[in-house]
Amino acid sequence: MKTYPLTSLTIEEATALQFKLVDSITRFFPGNEILTRGDLGVVKGLNQPEVTKKAEQVLADFFEAESAMLVRGSGTNAIRLALYGSVGTNGTLLVHDAAIYPTTQVSIDMLGINIKKVNFNDLDALKKAIVSEELDGVLVQVTRQKIDDSYDLEEVIQAIRALNETLPIVTDDNYSAMKTKGIGTQFGGSLACFSTFKLLGPEGVGCIVGDSRYINKLKQENYSGGGQVQGHEALDVLKGMIYAPVSLAISSQVSETLCERINSGEIEGLEKAYVVNAQSKVVVIKLKESNAKEIIDAATKLGALPHPVGAESQYEFSPLVYRVSGTFRATDSQAETTMIRINPNRSGVDTIVRILKEAMNIVKK
Repeated sequence: MKTYPLTSLTIEEATALQFKLVDSITRFFPGNEILTRGDLGVVKGLNQPEVTKKAEQVLADFFEAESAMLVRGSGTNAIRLALYGSVGTNGTLLVHDAAIYPTTQVSIDMLGINIKKVNFNDLDALKKAIVSEELDGVLVQVTRQKIDDSYDLEEVIQAIRALNETLPIVTDDNYSAMKTKGIGTQFGGSLACFSTFKLLGPEGVGCIVGDSRYINKLKQENYSGGGQVQGHEALDVLKGMIYAPVSLAISSQVSETLCERINSGEIEGLEKAYVVNAQSKVVVIKLKESNAKEIIDAATKLGALPHPVGAESQYEFSPLVYRVSGTFRATDSQAETTMIRINPNRSGVDTIVRILKEAMNIVKK
């Protein structure tokens, strides 16, 4: 099995990203406002909290975009609103020829959007589709949908833009924002979407970054007081994102080292380990026997998390030992019993190796 994980930031690059975000914050917030919990409600003239507005300006500046918007409903609703704002209802959307992430499929169905599929790993096929198909937009999921996916976000967007400069391109940057060298809009996309919960932020808050013509439309329609991201939540978004890149870069290094140790034969019963993006960057392990469920159950008793919360949220510091993702299971019917995935979260390699060794001993007995 050949895998093509996304290239993660180094610790040095992640540190530079942390410094860049703090610099952006100081450009929009006086110091006394940072040491508050923000404001609430639909402020006259803004129709949202003032602190939320400033946080959105920070995010637009940080990601080098025209505009940004914090939304309720996490990354799922960020994608849904981005598709609604750019593609609309009953349009035609080009997507990668793979299983669509389940919550995104729901959004596509809700909007009555028609799907055209092409293999994004084949740039010539992608270019042909852009020229020959009548399209209202393109959706690019940055992280892998299939184990052997190899397409590069920047190359995909550049290939599209070389043929069509105005076609809306929405990118699903969940599990990749703040981990890699840029989000979709930094490479020419129209709207980039991600969950701030996956970046050590508060529950249920998503972010859309990109072209102001689409985001302004969405903001005008988000006039309900209950639909606003409140000031304290917006501050928590920024606070989480400050610490996320370095933390995620460390986790990526742990994954690489864990993979090397497993493939050296250190743990009996594990056939092969791979670093993959499924959807977060994790270690997927091929087992020698079809005993994935038993290993997961044993690892849980030994301190591993039994299920994800937000995939690297602020609550997930112990390692996750879990089944492989639904999109991967859709492409391999045996994966649920023959593979497991491990997300280190905030743990070190030695902790994960100890848990796996003890879990394998329990399963053997």
